[in-house]
Amino acid sequence: MMKIDEIRTVGVAGAGSMGAGIAQVAAQSGFQVQVVDVTEAACDRARKGIAKGLEKQVSKEKMTAEQMKEVQGRIRFSTDVGSLKGIPFLIEAVFEDIVVKKELFGKLDAICGEETVYASNTSSLAITEMASLVKRPAQFVGMHFFNPVPVMRLVEVIPAMQTGQATVDLALAMAQKLGKTAITCKDTPGFVVNRLLIPYLLDAVRLLEQGVASSQDIDTAMKLGAGMPMGPFELMDFTGVEISYLVGEIFHGYTKESRFAPPGLIRNMVKAGYLGKKTGKGFYEYPAK
Repeated sequence: MMKIDEIRTVGVAGAGSMGAGIAQVAAQSGFQVQVVDVTEAACDRARKGIAKGLEKQVSKEKMTAEQMKEVQGRIRFSTDVGSLKGIPFLIEAVFEDIVVKKELFGKLDAICGEETVYASNTSSLAITEMASLVKRPAQFVGMHFFNPVPVMRLVEVIPAMQTGQATVDLALAMAQKLGKTAITCKDTPGFVVNRLLIPYLLDAVRLLEQGVASSQDIDTAMKLGAGMPMGPFELMDFTGVEISYLVGEIFHGYTKESRFAPPGLIRNMVKAGYLGKKTGKGFYEYPAK
C-alpha cells in the first residue's frame, strides 16, 4: 500500500455536491483528480459548481485567478469508470443506495490494482457491509465528509470490521492532507454526527407537525437560543429534505428506534417533491432567480 506522500492522483466516483466538493478540495491540496459519473450532464454540473466555488474564493482574495486555473486544470471528468484504473486512492460518493454502490464496487474490483484503497463517503450505510462487497475488504474504509466539503472541516473515518490498520492510517493521513480534522468512530448507524443530528432534525419536524411553533420560529430559536449557524429547517432545505428522510429510514431499519422514524410531514414532502432549495420549495419557498 502506498504512503500518503507517494499518492499523486485521487479518484472520485460520483459528481454530485459531495463528490464535486471532495474533488475541489483534493485539487486545491495539490492532487490530480479523476472524477467519474454516469452522465455528461452530471459532470458538467460538477464542473460549473467547482468553478463557482473557486470564483468565490478569488472574489474574497483567498486565491488568485491564476491559482484557480491551476486547480481546475488538475481535475478531469469522465463517464468511463475505466478512467479510475491505476489510481491508488478512490473515494466513493455515489447515491446512498447499497445496490448502486455494490454495482460500482463490482466494476472497480475488475479494474483496480492490488494496492487500491476504497474510501466510502456514505453517511448512513454500514461500512462493514460494503467492505464485504469487495475483493480486498482490508483496504476498505469509511471516510465521511460534510456538506459543503470545501467549508466543513470534519471528516469521520470509520473502519469496517475487516479494515486493516494501514488503511485506517492512510485515510487519516489523507484527511489531514486535504486540510481536514479527522475523528475515528465505530461502524454504527450514523457514526457520530448524524447519529445526533438526524433525531434533532426529525424532532424539529415533529414540533412543526404538532403546531408547537412555525418553522421560522423554530429556526430562530435554535440559532439565537442554541447558537446554531442554521436552524433545522434551513439546514434540511439546504442539504435536501429527502436526505433527512432517507437517512432516518435507514437508521430506523437498523436500530428499530422510534426517534429515527421519519414523521408523516417529511414523508409527504418527499412524495410531493418539496425537497428544498434545489426544487424551489421545501419548508420555505425559493423563488427562481
